[in-house]
Amino acid sequence: RPVGPANLHAPMPGLIVRVNVVAGDTVQPGQGLAVMEAMKMENELRATAAGRVRRVVATPGSAVEKGAVLLELEAEGGV
Repeated sequence: RPVGPANLHAPMPGLIVRVNVVAGDTVQPGQGLAVMEAMKMENELRATAAGRVRRVVATPGSAVEKGAVLLELEAEGGV
């Protein structure tokens, strides 16, 4: 079973406003990774653990459903 940061999922349906990281970036717990708009409010989605961005799935301007994968994260070092 994989150990390390979980992928970033959309906590609710909404619109991706901004993605603050690119593939290969190292992230720290609490770092803002993306901003999504839902119910007329912007919500900053933050990293829950340190790691590295493997792949950015979400694109600004795209609508996403609750639970959609926005970013794929992995433990630093690609483990």
